[in-house]
Amino acid sequence: MAGVQSLVPGSPALAVARKSGTIEIADGAMALQIDVRMRTRVGRQNDGKTDWLTPACASESLQVAHGDIDDFTLLSHASEPVFGLHGRGRRLVATGTAHGAIEKTVRAYLYERYPGFAMIEVSYRNLGQTPLAVQGWTNGALRMHARAGHSKPHFWSFNGGTYPDRRDWLRPLDDGFAQDNFLGMTASDYGSGTPVVDVWRKDCGLAVGHLATSPRLVSLPVRCEKGMAHVSVVAKQEHTIAPQERFDTLETFVAVHGGDYFATLDSYRRIMGDRGLHSPEPPEASYEPIWCAWGYEREVTTPMIEGTLPKAHDLGLRWAVVDDGWQSAVGDWFPNRNKYPRGDADMKQLVASIRDNGMKARLWYTPLAAAPGSDMLHDHTDMLLLDPEGEVRNISWWNSFYLCPAYEPTIEATRGLVRKFLGEWGYAGLKVDGQHLNGVAPCYNPAHKHARPEESVEKLQDFYRAIYETARQINPDAVIEICPCGTEYAFFNFPSMNQAPASDPESSWQVRLKGKTLKALMGPRAPFAGDHVELSDGGDDFASTVGIGAIVSTKFTWPVDPKPKDSFLLTPEREALWRKWIAIYNEKMLPKSIYRGELYDIGFDKPEAHVVETPDRMYYAFYAPRWKGAIPLRGLRAGRYSVRDYFRGTELGVVTKHDNRIHASFERFLLLEAVPA
Repeated sequence: MAGVQSLVPGSPALAVARKSGTIEIADGAMALQIDVRMRTRVGRQNDGKTDWLTPACASESLQVAHGDIDDFTLLSHASEPVFGLHGRGRRLVATGTAHGAIEKTVRAYLYERYPGFAMIEVSYRNLGQTPLAVQGWTNGALRMHARAGHSKPHFWSFNGGTYPDRRDWLRPLDDGFAQDNFLGMTASDYGSGTPVVDVWRKDCGLAVGHLATSPRLVSLPVRCEKGMAHVSVVAKQEHTIAPQERFDTLETFVAVHGGDYFATLDSYRRIMGDRGLHSPEPPEASYEPIWCAWGYEREVTTPMIEGTLPKAHDLGLRWAVVDDGWQSAVGDWFPNRNKYPRGDADMKQLVASIRDNGMKARLWYTPLAAAPGSDMLHDHTDMLLLDPEGEVRNISWWNSFYLCPAYEPTIEATRGLVRKFLGEWGYAGLKVDGQHLNGVAPCYNPAHKHARPEESVEKLQDFYRAIYETARQINPDAVIEICPCGTEYAFFNFPSMNQAPASDPESSWQVRLKGKTLKALMGPRAPFAGDHVELSDGGDDFASTVGIGAIVSTKFTWPVDPKPKDSFLLTPEREALWRKWIAIYNEKMLPKSIYRGELYDIGFDKPEAHVVETPDRMYYAFYAPRWKGAIPLRGLRAGRYSVRDYFRGTELGVVTKHDNRIHASFERFLLLEAVPA
């Protein structure tokens, strides 16, 4: 194969070329090269030039008892145009063998619609006469070097794994960093995540992940050593390949980009949308601001909630969330008789009170959990998710046990509860809450007759679909919020939710990084809520929610707080601040507009910056402990713009697309509105 074959005249070249003993597929944004030993090199293309980001790496391998099979000899290759689910593209097929015993075939796809994003299929065939016992496989094993002379950190990284310490999803990367990003359970009740990792320098980045449409028990390790960032997709998957049998790994990808990780996640979201996984169109109610009764914690009573409703409505809040503490027990989802002596009648009356105060009622609920001593656990032990020894799996925070999401009686019981909550009691939405909800372990309960224990893992998304579809059948505008309590969201659950909170953020930084991540994974108008503002820095950082286009939420107590310690009382001073921020939110409604995450690098650009674009203006949010100096306003269209600090009410001057810098001094935040002059 000689020369370059262009797929579509006048479009960015989707091409395959043979160069000095290598074969290469490229699209004008990236080049992927395979050499005679079937090692892979990845480069970023710009203006016809290729910047090779990685050395040639043995990117695909099989793990066997005596080591890795990773040294192959290229025997044949071919390319052809393709057209399908992802539009028009080109496929490169390369085949080789390891010592004539194992055949490896790599199929690499590039599509016009997704420049810089290569989809990879890898398969192996046993050419020998005896079975081959495989312990696992690796795809996308690549390493990117740091830029010479650049100051630390060498890289920033996005890590899609979940950990019980609720660590940041975005981390600076220097020598010594290592994180496995296993997408199964990393603790008894923490697990799953998004199957993508991304490492980037100040000028460009590299990402890998898998493209299965349900969770898989693989790792996406990231580490940094000797100025090199290492990424890969690794599966510990025991399998015996019979003679002449073909063994397929998961479909994976390699992507390159400029800027930070946002471009990778945005492309991943759109590709998975082609495959049927996409976030639903949110109802208007998904964007309305929220008051939650969790400020009173589990000792909450109906008089406390009803006493706070007038103030919440007066401040401009439109949702009232009845949180943990209403139920008889975790698993027994009927009203606690000590608080609701008339049972269902009292719950219906509470919903009516919320409506009478001009607000919508949402109910907290933690499915897949049953507490010891609950009627649910006593009557339905068959629903339990069991480990290989037949033991229960513990949910630490709720002191409860897991139920299996892939067991039909569990699903039907859950559907019945949703019908009661929304159909009988009249709630307009659900807060589906719990760190255990992001992922589950394989289930070995013999009563469930699973074809494979991993069915519980892979069918968790179907469980959520049952909740979402049942709720929407009752109320097409129902808001279904899934809050996985500090974990990295499992991408596969997004089709069954129309609001995502910051999920117990431990800092304002987490509010902002989660917002950027979820706007990429759910869409630029995603109804992302900053979660209770009381969890932000200082307990009052509305700016980190409003500025990035997130929904405001608060759990203040009023007129008194029964807790002398950890009080969330809305004092007169706090009320003035709350009132101002909620009014700004309701006026701007930025979550309904387009989040422009590609304009600033959240790791390397200083100050940290976020942009929301409306049809006629641009909104900029900048964050730093202290800042004094010039700041570029990126993304402006033609014409002159008047720039105004919309929180402090001051004018900062006029800018244009080509003369876009302002000089500013601020502490904590600066929120700007750029209006065509």
